[in-house]
Amino acid sequence: MKEWKQFLEPYKQAVAELKVKFKGLRTQYELEGDHMPVEFVTGRVKPLASIYDKTLEKRIPFKPSAELAEELPDIAGIRIMCQFVDDIGKVVTALQNRTDLRIIEERDYISNKKPSGYRSFHMIIEYPVQTIHGEKTILAEIQIRTLAMNFWASIEHSLNYKYQGELPNEIRHRLERAAEAAFRLDEEMSLIRDEIHDAQQYFSAYKETADRDYSENTRKGE
Repeated sequence: MKEWKQFLEPYKQAVAELKVKFKGLRTQYELEGDHMPVEFVTGRVKPLASIYDKTLEKRIPFKPSAELAEELPDIAGIRIMCQFVDDIGKVVTALQNRTDLRIIEERDYISNKKPSGYRSFHMIIEYPVQTIHGEKTILAEIQIRTLAMNFWASIEHSLNYKYQGELPNEIRHRLERAAEAAFRLDEEMSLIRDEIHDAQQYFSAYKETADRDYSENTRKGE
């Protein structure tokens, strides 16, 4: 187990660092007074049970190794959620312009959805982490999607787990229709994005004013 902990530690470090960096994008856009394409960021290191399942699928030894690191580029995973479909392109461009990581593969499942209906934009990156033994470059996967896409993907993942990848036809067809409905929702929200953006700014300004008035009244003992 110690060997696995040592092997996975750089991945945990990478996830922690990337989450902080990508969350910082929100602050940068906010300071610029621009629409924030990043809604929120999550990350995880693949559990050992999932790694084991992948080694069986790929027919490689279940042990920490350079082969395992190469064959499983998603041991470290980051997910960036956006409000609108158009925001995904902005985030992709922002990541492409970064110098602290190197993109080695891109998969656009939004323009080219999977047969199941799955939509998301995937990147495989090389990211350097600093360890007591020097710099170590690891592979990580970044998934960029809307909130609607993420909701659908989470449900689909759970159902696939329950049925061990063999979904009944009825459920599979319902999922496909749900995927299209989710994408239509994204498209409709994009059509009124300016109204949504203005409403969010109005609400934020109102909340700040209300909080400020409340604080002032509290200090006055009212």
